[in-house]
Amino acid sequence: MLIKPCFYINHRHFKGDKLSKDKGFSDTSANRYSLALFELASETSSLAQIEVNSISFLNLISKNNDFKILIKDPTLDRGVLTKIINTISENFKLDSLFKNFLFFLITKRRFFYVEKILKSFNEICSEKRGELKAEIKSAKELTPEEINKITEELSNNFKSKIKLNYNYDQSLIGGLVVQMASTMIDTTIKKKLKQIETRMIEAKYGNKSVRS
Repeated sequence: MLIKPCFYINHRHFKGDKLSKDKGFSDTSANRYSLALFELASETSSLAQIEVNSISFLNLISKNNDFKILIKDPTLDRGVLTKIINTISENFKLDSLFKNFLFFLITKRRFFYVEKILKSFNEICSEKRGELKAEIKSAKELTPEEINKITEELSNNFKSKIKLNYNYDQSLIGGLVVQMASTMIDTTIKKKLKQIETRMIEAKYGNKSVRS
């Protein structure tokens, strides 16, 4: 039943959008598909559930490397991929609209870009709620309680709801890196060491210029 609205949106938003081996899948193309999903989910009053499904599907891609490699395989038969999505849908109890949207991407040979499309969809949902997007990297793995505390502090400081994306980065040497739009907050030792190194280089060349 919900397959027809998906194809209806295809004609509304994707006219002239043809896949070419010579052309990349742009952010604009991803936005057209994600916006179509957002509008259809809004029209059917299933936006909250579709967003939950989208987050779950992206987590599956992120945590299951075999699945990530699989969906990036351009030679994979569409019938096989459809069966895989059916299995995932049963295990994760995916909303029928979300499942049909995935089938739609398979039919249009766009499933290769599903990760990009769903990330764009989540960003649209966040923007419509008036949330600010924040990226956080930490040298040590943070607990859910610590992540919630940071989110609350950022929300109070910026006077807005915060959509937080957290990543554990072992390359950092202590501290946090927080980015809010164009605002970067870096409290890592690595950043401090880099600043010290820069000052040492400046002092070295400054001394040379004095002696000359």
